[in-house]
Amino acid sequence: VCTMTALSVVVRADLQTATQRINLVPGSSTDTTSHSRDSLAPGSTIDQVIHHEVKELGTHILVCEVTYNSHQSDKMNFRKFFKFQVMKPLDVKTKFYNAESDEVFLEAQVQNITQTTISIDRVTLEPSHTFTVTSLKDEPIAGQGVVARGLCLQVQDSWQYLFCLRPRPEHNNKNLKLVTNIGKLDIVWRTGLCDRGRLQTSQLQRLPPNTGEVRLTFLHAPSYALLDTPLPLTLRLENNCERTVELDLSLKREGGGKLTWGGVVERGLGLVEPGGSTEVQVEVVLHCTGLQTLQGIHCRDTLLKRSYCFNDQCQVYVVGDKELYTALTQ
Repeated sequence: VCTMTALSVVVRADLQTATQRINLVPGSSTDTTSHSRDSLAPGSTIDQVIHHEVKELGTHILVCEVTYNSHQSDKMNFRKFFKFQVMKPLDVKTKFYNAESDEVFLEAQVQNITQTTISIDRVTLEPSHTFTVTSLKDEPIAGQGVVARGLCLQVQDSWQYLFCLRPRPEHNNKNLKLVTNIGKLDIVWRTGLCDRGRLQTSQLQRLPPNTGEVRLTFLHAPSYALLDTPLPLTLRLENNCERTVELDLSLKREGGGKLTWGGVVERGLGLVEPGGSTEVQVEVVLHCTGLQTLQGIHCRDTLLKRSYCFNDQCQVYVVGDKELYTALTQ
C-alpha cells in the first residue's frame, strides 16, 4: 500500500506441486479485467477467487506474483509464497470376488480419515467397457438417520459398498480370462461447510480368474429341492484351453450317500473346440435335508487322458415337507 497510483498492474498465480507447475491466474480465462488493471489507485484492490481441483498429495506451494509500473515508470514486481500440505481425505480399500457365473463382485470400504465429519453425496463405480455394473445397496428404512444410511461419516468411521459387475454379452469366457481392468470408483462428498470434494481412483485391477482347462457351470439349478425327489439340472462344460478336447461325463455317488444321480450316469459328450461348450441335462436325488452340496461330477478328456473332478460347484437347500417346498418355490 502506497500513496501513489500503480500503473499496468498484472496479477499472476501458479500452483507448484511435486511433479508440475500449474498456472491458475490468468489460466484459461480471456477476461483480463479480473487479474489486471491499467491503473490502481491507493487503497484499491484486485480481488479474485481461485478454484482448482487438487489431484496430488503432499506439499503444494501457491506462488502469487504482482508486476506493475511505478509513477516514475519503473517496472516493479514482488512475490508471495503460501505453502500448504494436501492430505489424503479418504482411505479406500477394495476386494474382488470372481464368481463361477463370470460375475465379479467388488467390495469397497471407504473410511473418513479427515479431522471433521463429512457427508457422502455418492459412491459409484464406472465400469470398463467389458462389464455392466449394479450397485447392491439396501433401500433406506423409514426412520433411519444419515449415519445409519451411510450418508454421514464421522471421523475414522467406515462404510462398505458392494457392486456386481456382469460381462457384456459380446465377451465370451475365453476373453474374460484376460480381462483385469474393472473400472474406477468415483466418490463425491462434502465437508461440514458444504465444500465439495471428489476422489476418483485409478483403474482397479483384479487377478484373472483361474477357470482351469474345462469349466463346469450350472445353467439350471433350483435353489430348493424336495427330499428323495428327482431334481433336474442343466450343466454346461466349457473348453478353456487352446486345444480340442473329447469329453466323457461320469456321475458318481459320493458324499456319504447323501445323493444319487439318476438316468444315464456315464455318457460321451464328443469333441469340444477351443472356446466352445456343450450342454447336458441330468437328474439328482437328494437324501438329506438342509443345505447340500452337489458332488460326484467327473469329466475325462479321452485325447490326453486327463480327468477333471467338479465338487462344491453348486448347493441346494433340501426340505422334507411338501407343503413347505411348494410355498418356497411358488
